[in-house]
Amino acid sequence: MPEIRKTRPVSWIKAALKEFRAFPEGVQSICLAALTIAADGGKADLVKPLLGLGSGVFEIALPFRGDAFRVVYAVQLANDIWVVHAFQKKSTTRVKTPKHEIDLIRNRLKGLKEMLS
Repeated sequence: MPEIRKTRPVSWIKAALKEFRAFPEGVQSICLAALTIAADGGKADLVKPLLGLGSGVFEIALPFRGDAFRVVYAVQLANDIWVVHAFQKKSTTRVKTPKHEIDLIRNRLKGLKEMLS
Protein backbone atom coordinates (compact mmCIF):
# COMPACT_ATOMS: atom_id res chain seq x y z
CA MET A 1 0.00 0.00 0.00
CA PRO A 2 1.48 3.40 -0.93
CA GLU A 3 2.39 5.78 1.85
CA ILE A 4 0.09 8.78 2.20
CA ARG A 5 2.07 11.97 2.55
CA LYS A 6 0.79 14.47 5.07
CA THR A 7 2.11 17.76 3.78
CA ARG A 8 1.54 20.68 6.13
CA PRO A 9 0.67 24.12 4.77
CA VAL A 10 3.34 26.82 4.88
CA SER A 11 1.98 30.16 6.14
CA TRP A 12 3.78 33.48 6.20
CA ILE A 13 3.71 36.49 8.46
CA LYS A 14 3.04 39.31 5.97
CA ALA A 15 6.25 41.20 6.80
CA ALA A 16 8.34 38.02 6.40
CA LEU A 17 6.87 37.40 2.94
CA LYS A 18 7.67 40.96 1.90
CA GLU A 19 11.25 40.56 3.16
CA PHE A 20 11.56 37.20 1.38
CA ARG A 21 10.37 38.59 -1.95
CA ALA A 22 13.29 41.05 -1.88
CA PHE A 23 15.77 38.13 -1.96
CA PRO A 24 17.46 37.16 -5.24
CA GLU A 25 15.47 34.61 -7.25
CA GLY A 26 18.06 31.85 -6.68
CA VAL A 27 17.88 32.34 -2.91
CA GLN A 28 14.08 32.22 -2.98
CA SER A 29 14.13 28.99 -4.96
CA ILE A 30 16.54 27.22 -2.58
CA CYS A 31 14.66 28.42 0.52
CA LEU A 32 11.29 27.36 -0.91
CA ALA A 33 12.72 23.90 -1.56
CA ALA A 34 13.87 23.71 2.08
CA LEU A 35 10.39 24.81 3.27
CA THR A 36 8.81 22.13 1.08
CA ILE A 37 11.00 19.51 2.75
CA ALA A 38 9.87 20.85 6.15
CA ALA A 39 6.23 20.72 5.04
CA ASP A 40 6.74 17.05 4.18
CA GLY A 41 8.14 16.39 7.67
CA GLY A 42 11.84 16.47 6.85
CA LYS A 43 14.76 18.82 7.43
CA ALA A 44 16.97 20.16 4.64
CA ASP A 45 20.76 20.11 5.08
CA LEU A 46 20.95 23.90 5.30
CA VAL A 47 18.44 24.08 8.17
CA LYS A 48 19.47 24.29 11.82
CA PRO A 49 17.60 24.91 15.07
CA LEU A 50 17.58 28.55 16.12
CA LEU A 51 18.72 28.30 19.72
CA GLY A 52 17.23 30.40 22.49
CA LEU A 53 13.73 30.66 21.02
CA GLY A 54 12.30 27.35 22.17
CA SER A 55 11.98 24.05 20.40
CA GLY A 56 10.50 23.93 16.95
CA VAL A 57 12.07 27.18 15.66
CA PHE A 58 14.44 26.65 12.73
CA GLU A 59 16.65 28.79 10.52
CA ILE A 60 17.45 28.24 6.87
CA ALA A 61 21.03 29.52 6.64
CA LEU A 62 22.06 30.11 3.04
CA PRO A 63 25.35 31.56 1.84
CA PHE A 64 24.78 32.85 -1.69
CA ARG A 65 27.27 34.69 -3.91
CA GLY A 66 29.17 36.16 -0.98
CA ASP A 67 26.06 37.15 0.98
CA ALA A 68 24.25 35.39 3.82
CA PHE A 69 20.47 34.95 3.79
CA ARG A 70 18.27 33.62 6.58
CA VAL A 71 14.66 32.43 6.76
CA VAL A 72 13.22 31.59 10.19
CA TYR A 73 10.23 29.31 10.60
CA ALA A 74 8.33 27.61 13.40
CA VAL A 75 6.89 24.09 13.18
CA GLN A 76 4.98 23.85 16.47
CA LEU A 77 2.32 26.52 15.95
CA ALA A 78 -1.11 25.17 15.01
CA ASN A 79 -1.08 22.85 11.99
CA ASP A 80 0.97 25.08 9.69
CA ILE A 81 4.64 25.77 9.33
CA TRP A 82 4.94 29.50 9.97
CA VAL A 83 7.62 31.63 8.34
CA VAL A 84 8.20 34.47 10.81
CA HIS A 85 11.24 36.32 9.42
CA ALA A 86 13.51 36.57 6.39
CA PHE A 87 16.63 38.70 6.35
CA GLN A 88 20.05 39.19 4.83
CA LYS A 89 22.87 39.12 7.34
CA LYS A 90 25.18 42.06 6.89
CA SER A 91 28.20 40.42 8.49
CA THR A 92 29.26 37.11 6.98
CA THR A 93 32.24 36.76 9.32
CA ARG A 94 30.26 36.43 12.57
CA VAL A 95 28.13 33.33 12.94
CA LYS A 96 25.83 34.67 15.65
CA THR A 97 22.49 36.14 14.59
CA PRO A 98 22.34 39.83 15.60
CA LYS A 99 20.36 40.64 18.76
CA HIS A 100 17.91 42.97 16.98
CA GLU A 101 17.01 40.14 14.58
CA ILE A 102 16.49 37.69 17.49
CA ASP A 103 14.31 40.28 19.28
CA LEU A 104 12.22 40.78 16.13
CA ILE A 105 11.78 37.00 15.71
CA ARG A 106 10.83 36.63 19.39
CA ASN A 107 8.22 39.42 19.10
CA ARG A 108 6.73 37.97 15.91
CA LEU A 109 6.50 34.50 17.49
CA LYS A 110 4.78 35.97 20.55
CA GLY A 111 2.26 37.86 18.41
CA LEU A 112 1.61 34.81 16.26
CA LYS A 113 1.01 32.59 19.29
CA GLU A 114 -1.47 35.15 20.64
CA MET A 115 -3.24 35.36 17.30
CA LEU A 116 -3.52 31.56 16.97
CA SER A 117 -4.79 30.92 20.52
